[in-house]
Amino acid sequence: MTPEIRALFPGASQQAYFDISASSLMPQPVWAAVLSHAGRRMLGRGDKVAMLATVERARESFASLIGAEPEEVAITKNVSDGLNLFGASLPWRAGDNVVLCPALEHPNNIYLWYSLARSHGIDVRSVAPEDGHIPVAAMGAAMDERTRLVTLPSITFAPGFVTEVKAIAAAARKVGALTLVDAAQSIGAHHTDVGELGVDALAVAAQKALLSVYGFGFLYVRRELAETMTPVHVARFGIELDGAHETAYSEDELRFRAGALRFDVGNYNYLGAAATAAALDLLFDWGVERVEAHVRGLAADLASQLLDLGLPVVGGRPGPHLAHIVSVGESGGGRHYTADDPAMNSLYEHLTAAGIRLAIRTGMLRFSIGVYNDQSDIGRVVEAAREWCARTRYGQTDGEEAL
Repeated sequence: MTPEIRALFPGASQQAYFDISASSLMPQPVWAAVLSHAGRRMLGRGDKVAMLATVERARESFASLIGAEPEEVAITKNVSDGLNLFGASLPWRAGDNVVLCPALEHPNNIYLWYSLARSHGIDVRSVAPEDGHIPVAAMGAAMDERTRLVTLPSITFAPGFVTEVKAIAAAARKVGALTLVDAAQSIGAHHTDVGELGVDALAVAAQKALLSVYGFGFLYVRRELAETMTPVHVARFGIELDGAHETAYSEDELRFRAGALRFDVGNYNYLGAAATAAALDLLFDWGVERVEAHVRGLAADLASQLLDLGLPVVGGRPGPHLAHIVSVGESGGGRHYTADDPAMNSLYEHLTAAGIRLAIRTGMLRFSIGVYNDQSDIGRVVEAAREWCARTRYGQTDGEEAL
């Protein structure tokens, strides 16, 4: 990407920021949209009609981004909200099953299925990962005629590998099952077309690669499917009012809005909508394909150089599995903020002290790359890692004890 794009992110000059998988640096146009919205509210000039129009602009932009129609997109608070709205609104029958790979799922795409197992008598079928990957064949083998749903991340939050979503969705269709995707780590950083992937539902939050704020998200549900579902939560913005005021009410009928619009609850996070609409404008100006090429290129460069230093990059040399996330350490070798390997904790502390922002997830050091990163950031990480390797004699076996 260009220096002009990097300049839109003041935080990029303050540190080497490799944590977009938690939350993005905020670009100036998004900050300006937040200030504009808050300023109008501060002065009592909030216009509900205008705010609702901004919500619809954000909805339409997101739908276009993923190859969907606006009526297939509900407004949510976050990924967890979207996953729960969809999962709890399905017509479960005792004995149905859901297939997933818990070891590579964020916990928020695990808890709800075990809750539904208790409340609806469904079976949760766990598939083990293979070398940090969600295995296509094993996921397919776990499905049968009672599989109601298959759920998976488009990119895992750790170690950050790309999932073969299209292949798994095709396997699900063969047994009549639905596919629900946690797209938290992909939308905005990787080209996504829900029609090409063949998925039925997809949830995302705005604070990561969508470059916006916490508290705003989207739920895509294929229209034909959505219109067979009864929302678990019902409120006025999900009801068809035929142009009447939102306070209109009739005891005689309960008509849900078309497609996924029935999952809207309201009132909306209007500040979040203003920020997200502005962020989506930026992404359309740049082109997601261009963003993807940039972040994956930097990731491949970082992974290769860290491997050359002898560091344990998960997944080895760059390949199709590598998204915009590079993980170092042992997959599953620790907790959310610490690693079981003392060397990885030491390296993390050294990098942090050098002004590099990264994360530890399931025991791995996670470098997640955003549109604002450039080669100077990669060089900063590699140089700091090289210093640490030399100081600790990491990986040396010449008779002296290495860290």
